[in-house]
Amino acid sequence: MKINVTVNNRERVFDISPDEYLLDTLREHGFLSVKRGCDNSSCGVCTVLLDNKPVASCTLLTIKTEGCHITTVEGISKDAEKLSEHMGDEGADQCGFCNPSLALTMYALKQENPHPTDDEIKKYLVGNLCRCTGYQSQVISIRKCLEDDE
Repeated sequence: MKINVTVNNRERVFDISPDEYLLDTLREHGFLSVKRGCDNSSCGVCTVLLDNKPVASCTLLTIKTEGCHITTVEGISKDAEKLSEHMGDEGADQCGFCNPSLALTMYALKQENPHPTDDEIKKYLVGNLCRCTGYQSQVISIRKCLEDDE
């Protein structure tokens, strides 16, 4: 079956099966920044933005995205690059596997709350697990990245 979606501000038509997950659809179409982690929505590494809200793509059926706007890290490259620089400066990106999902989550937070407290940042990141670093360096990186926009 065919569905119509907008991915990174570009209209797309995907030919999918009814039981296909968004993670698989996106990777099949070259959006390789969307990573596979836990396959049960608990690690956040597969996060994409669906109509500007972070969602786990590993458990979201693609058919439910008909007519929606999907953003991957390729769609926010400037913001992701800026966050990546801050994460490198703070030692917050040891393996980098979770960086795309963190960048997307930070971008969504910025749209919703451009001046969050550290506690609000931590609460927003609750669905993104990182096995390499403590979260404090990530919070510092996100804070600095958000302050750059002021």
